[in-house]
Amino acid sequence: MPIFSSWREAISRGVFLSTALVALAASLHEARAADAPQGKKVRIVLVGDSTVTDTGGWGRAFAALLKPGAECVNLARSGSSSKSYYEQGYWKQALAQKPAFVLIQFGHNDQPGIGPQRETDPKTTYRDNLVRYVDQARKAGAQPILVTSLVRRNFTPDGKIKPDLAPYIDAMKAVAAENKVPLVDLHTRSKELVERLGPAQAQAFGPPHPKLPGKFDNTHLSKQGAEAIAPLVVEELWNVEPALRDYLPAPKDK
Repeated sequence: MPIFSSWREAISRGVFLSTALVALAASLHEARAADAPQGKKVRIVLVGDSTVTDTGGWGRAFAALLKPGAECVNLARSGSSSKSYYEQGYWKQALAQKPAFVLIQFGHNDQPGIGPQRETDPKTTYRDNLVRYVDQARKAGAQPILVTSLVRRNFTPDGKIKPDLAPYIDAMKAVAAENKVPLVDLHTRSKELVERLGPAQAQAFGPPHPKLPGKFDNTHLSKQGAEAIAPLVVEELWNVEPALRDYLPAPKDK
């Protein structure tokens, strides 16, 4: 046991020791904080066709709206259907990203006339494919979210959208209801928007047609179109998947 010459010396040494211990603890805390991994972001993977891609769809504009706590990995592939995306191995790649949420939009290339390698029947094979995606996403620990197809901006003479995708929209809604999957009804929201704008204004949502000079692509999206459509996806997600609200800007009416 140390012997101190006076009580003042004992107190002085005790204070010094206490101060040193506090400084050491603070130093260790700072070192651990520096070595600790940064907060892991919530990963959202996009799965679908060209209308979801960064170049011809709403994907890039959607990612730009996410808050810093989330990241978006866009694995949509041009020309894909619910059948070909799976068979070509893209779905396996999507699950390998270990997403917390996976948004799934197919329909455009599932329609008749696309060819046997891609087309599906909305009453049978299309539904079966969607159910498979849902089941496998859940088994992988991801929350699947179904997204109805972006509307094609093909108008009837009275200014209404031609309902060419209706069977696939109805099938996806049925699968979502039967399997208790959140549904982003992008088809209805985008239809309402472009019908409100009318054919003349809505054509600016698409890039110039690659084969028809002076015409616009009525399926894919220009930068302006993507920036108009992406907020619709965000608003729908806010309503149907509360777990994502911390990572999304609140709709204007909230």
